[in-house]
Amino acid sequence: MKSRTTAFLLVAFGVCAFGACTLASAQASREVDVTTTHLRGPIYMLEGNGGNVGVSIGPDGVLIIDDQYEAMAGKLRAALDDLSDAKLQFLLNTHHHFDHTGGNHIFGEEALIVAHSNVRTRLMAGKNHNKAALPVITFDDSMSLHFNGEEIRLKHYPNGHTDNDVVIHFTGSNVVHMGDLLFTTSYPSFYPANGGSILGYARNVGAVLEWLPADAQVIAGHGRLASKDDVRAFHAMLVETTGIVQERIAVGKSRDEAVAEGLPARYETWVSSFTTSARWLTNLYNDLD
Repeated sequence: MKSRTTAFLLVAFGVCAFGACTLASAQASREVDVTTTHLRGPIYMLEGNGGNVGVSIGPDGVLIIDDQYEAMAGKLRAALDDLSDAKLQFLLNTHHHFDHTGGNHIFGEEALIVAHSNVRTRLMAGKNHNKAALPVITFDDSMSLHFNGEEIRLKHYPNGHTDNDVVIHFTGSNVVHMGDLLFTTSYPSFYPANGGSILGYARNVGAVLEWLPADAQVIAGHGRLASKDDVRAFHAMLVETTGIVQERIAVGKSRDEAVAEGLPARYETWVSSFTTSARWLTNLYNDLD
């Protein structure tokens, strides 16, 4: 488990070169199996090493959302084969980070990759990018796919976790994949260098809550399967902790002072090896100051 956590920390905070991250994720991927959970109708969730994967299986074939790290591709393929021998038709990316797109160049050899236009731009800007990993269908605001008997809506939410986050709604099954606009077991990450911001993050989660059905099953980018109440609690944490830091900045406190004050005990449930309270406060202060 230590190596799996290390891989997540390295990619999340951008503290390693690509080769080091690849090595850490490969080691962690050898130690973890894929867990398959049936949700509703044709929809499944696969958990392994990296972002949670959504799956639709039906008469039109197979569609997946995200594909974790490159080293997980074989295990994901085996899990898909256990569910169906139908052809993989589509791969949807929630954003460009390689704990969600690491297998693109493998699954992209057989499936059409669909993503926000900035996903293609950012993947192309990466060193040694592989043509097979690039989205071939891109959009700027929203689009729909009609697959396995339901409309699948993709909606872009700008400048939150990154500048290319997409939320995907299986309208018939009432399942939503929020990508990294939702973490259920830790403070999240956001990337100003990739167009992200904490204020945009909170705004975007609030916008999703405005239309999210009360009984929807929600796949988080990282963490357990969620409900609307879980999304509401996550949004409240974002808004409240951001407000706390804004107040400290407004009265002239330095970053060290703002971090040293900590957070109320009620936020301890968001602390993890991924992000401590001190790191979360530091990230907030750096973005808000």
